[in-house]
Amino acid sequence: MGTIIILSQFILALAILVTLHELGHFIAARIFGIRVEKFYLFFDAFGFKLFKFKKGDTEYGVGWLPLGGYVKISGMIDESLDTKQMATEPEPWEFRSKPAWQRLIVMVGGVTVNLILGIGIMVMLLWVNGKEYVPNKAVNANGGYYFSPEARKLGFKTGDQIVSINGHEFEDVSDEMIALFSSKKREIQIHRGDKDTTVILPDNFEEMGGKKSDLPFFGIRNRFEIRTVMAGSAASKAGIKKGDKFVSIDGQDARIYWEFRELMMSKKDKKVKLVIERENKNVELDATISSAGTLGMDVKPIGLKEISKKVDYSFGAAVNQGTGEAFGTLGANISALKKVVTGKLDAKKSVAGPIGIAQMFGPEWDWVKFWLLTSTLSLVLAFMNILPIPALDGGHVMFLLWEIVTGRPVNQKVLYVGQLIGMLLLAALFVFIFWVDISRALGF
Repeated sequence: MGTIIILSQFILALAILVTLHELGHFIAARIFGIRVEKFYLFFDAFGFKLFKFKKGDTEYGVGWLPLGGYVKISGMIDESLDTKQMATEPEPWEFRSKPAWQRLIVMVGGVTVNLILGIGIMVMLLWVNGKEYVPNKAVNANGGYYFSPEARKLGFKTGDQIVSINGHEFEDVSDEMIALFSSKKREIQIHRGDKDTTVILPDNFEEMGGKKSDLPFFGIRNRFEIRTVMAGSAASKAGIKKGDKFVSIDGQDARIYWEFRELMMSKKDKKVKLVIERENKNVELDATISSAGTLGMDVKPIGLKEISKKVDYSFGAAVNQGTGEAFGTLGANISALKKVVTGKLDAKKSVAGPIGIAQMFGPEWDWVKFWLLTSTLSLVLAFMNILPIPALDGGHVMFLLWEIVTGRPVNQKVLYVGQLIGMLLLAALFVFIFWVDISRALGF
């Protein structure tokens, strides 16, 4: 059931993003009287379509391959590489017959919609739901932070209290971490025992978030209880029940969620002795942890609600805060991409493909989390699409800007070859991303 929910959320988010992106191109084209021959959600690769219908000059449909979508605009060299109509005289309704500035607006239509969507979702989430977070002081007062094995190599210890980041005291650590991703200065001041110390993060800190180990760089130390147990799972066979709370695994403390997860990951394929708290009594159980470090159960946090703080926003304040958070998220992703390109970050550890992105949604349908991830993906999609690479919107924009500046259109043959090269590059990138996703899922 969890896999179905993950897949459903991913496809719904992708459908929203792709449809609205292509709608941006479509509306701009129609405003300038340009004919749109096809409007497709998902790709109809090899001619296979889930369904289609025609209205006016446009064929609308849904393809079977959920990796994107497209609009086929008359008189334009695009993914179809259709050059037949380009050999004829331009018709008044074709893309190529319009002024360069109009064609430029058509090409940036999709990116513009994705940017507005990303910001708009962030604003609406803050306006409707406000923002709930655990204040840093409350985290410090309740046992400090959990730090992963990678973080501990840098000098952190689980239980450390974060005093400030880059000399700045803060309330919400998530806001501060977004800013940290795009900052050149990366100093975290911590309090341990009766001493204060500073840890300087390395340039490749982004890839230390534990994508292979399923452990975050750091996290809040909270207790948890069992929400559901999968039928036939190791947890079910061991006798674990809904409402149980973990106490220890093989004598090691397992009451705090991330410390429990780390213990589980260290005991893959092993038989273990569990101590469970059930109705205020400790119960001893035997279990076998899977090769993935799991028992087949879902958990929910305990105690976070009591120490959380909620901020409500007026619409004006939500616009201001949401826009800032959206651009902060976008800046962090751009900074990470720069480091991947320059080799400062390992692409295999830092890049997520369709599988990795789908897993981010989680096995439960949480609408706030769904819209937050959709907002982030919309912003990233806008940035990636505007990159000056042939076959992307940014590639077309690059050629159009050349035409506007020089007053001379780019040769059709150059456009065709550029589109072909761009498509080959994107195909290679897709293969690499899928390989990263699959190898990560298999633990390579």
